[in-house]
Amino acid sequence: MTTFDLQTASVHDVQAAMDVGALSAEQLVRLLSARIDAYDQRGPAINSIITVNPGVLDHARAADIERRHSGPRSPLHGIPVVLKDNYNTADMPTTGGSSALADNMAPDDAFTVKRLRDAGALILAKTNLGELARNGTTLSSLLGQTRNPYDLTRTPGGSSGGTGAAIAAGFALVGMGTDTIQSIRSPASANSAVGLRPTFGLISREGIIPWSYTQDTAGPITRCVADAAIMTDYMAGFDHQDPATWHGIGRAPKTYTAFLDKRGLAAARLGVVTNLFGDGSHVDHALVNAQTMKCIEAMRALGATTIELDIPEVSAALSEPTLFEVLELEVKWTFDRYLAGLGPGARYHTLAEYVAAAADTLPSTYKSLRLGLEKGDRAGRDPEYIARLGRQVAFRDALIAVMDRHGLDALFYTHQRRLVVPASAEAVQLERNGFMASSTGLPAITLPGGFSSPTDSAPIGVPIGVEFLGRPFSEAQLFKLAYAFEQGTLFRRCPASTPALPGERFEYRCAGASQAATRPL
Repeated sequence: MTTFDLQTASVHDVQAAMDVGALSAEQLVRLLSARIDAYDQRGPAINSIITVNPGVLDHARAADIERRHSGPRSPLHGIPVVLKDNYNTADMPTTGGSSALADNMAPDDAFTVKRLRDAGALILAKTNLGELARNGTTLSSLLGQTRNPYDLTRTPGGSSGGTGAAIAAGFALVGMGTDTIQSIRSPASANSAVGLRPTFGLISREGIIPWSYTQDTAGPITRCVADAAIMTDYMAGFDHQDPATWHGIGRAPKTYTAFLDKRGLAAARLGVVTNLFGDGSHVDHALVNAQTMKCIEAMRALGATTIELDIPEVSAALSEPTLFEVLELEVKWTFDRYLAGLGPGARYHTLAEYVAAAADTLPSTYKSLRLGLEKGDRAGRDPEYIARLGRQVAFRDALIAVMDRHGLDALFYTHQRRLVVPASAEAVQLERNGFMASSTGLPAITLPGGFSSPTDSAPIGVPIGVEFLGRPFSEAQLFKLAYAFEQGTLFRRCPASTPALPGERFEYRCAGASQAATRPL
């Protein structure tokens, strides 16, 4: 007999159960919907879901019929996915978490959403985000504050915190986020999940509410590395509507899952970036540093060689990270282009129209948009814009040079030097290291690195995330390292606030669909 547990199941586990008829896509959607109903607005009130797809059960039944008649389309066939609500979907509003966009309907799906649907995936729901993907705490004018399932007093990171919290709470196995500075990896770190920021150009951003052509990326948030690899297989690809994807042509393997190797850290050489550790000035630094050192010791035990590095260019970037950011210099023309793609019936046609009407936008987001309006028309001629792009290139080249000089497979560091912050209207995430990838266009993967000590509000502790950063288009290598680390440490644990519901755990016999037997546990 094989045991199936919804709270820990991977995509592979679901497919194995479906292959023998012990589980159907319809049953899976009902189980996940029951968790959303029990825990998102009730119970711990995670507050992560903006919209549940009203047609998802019909789509699940269709997926089950197709499986019976012709087999699954892909490993994602019948797998429910949650989307950060800045991805266009033709059948649901795309709100960006903004009350001013509550009824915003796109004419078609975002490129990546279409690819997932074509693979047989089901769009289950759309999740809350830091409004317009612009804050690190997942606070929006439309839904309010999303809570961290591991510590309900804290934020789930951001801006893709709705997806991160939904994955942690078991509302879905896999989800999609976006990352302009660290918005995929921050929720992964805060929710004991896996998040990939891909190389610039690997995955299209078409059909996603934008901020920056240079820094925006799309990517998966999942419970395990294998699921992130599967998602990347179906998200990556050339899209003529996103010119950046020209850079990614021919750079993805047939499948990233081929690189999932439990011995992937044996003989690996990793650079531990010591100037990304906390300096002791905050009470959290000691515990985060200590847990990160345990991770480094675990990698050594798994066969890796680690080299401690103090990289001067990293310290320079830490001192003034905004000198590498081009968000406000690019948001006007990227946002205008997005609105134009909504068609003549859209409520807003330019960023200026949106800002004039969006009185309820969060003050911090509104300030950034206003700044973008002021700077946007002169961005291409602004010497500071050119200088910032130049700094990004120089920083990228410096990190690659360090890896080359020391013969490294990747750089390694903690994602955030202190624990994710308590939730409040004024909360700001501090001392995050996600700029390493967003300021360079290099790929990075964040994954569970353990927990802080338990407290009354965090019964199993607050998650701590660690990060690997690699060379351009080295996602296969990052998945190899991350998978070996994950399998060698098994740090992830389910949050106490969203326990199992009846029917989520059962045994089944792998004896063919017609003979499969199930027994609830």
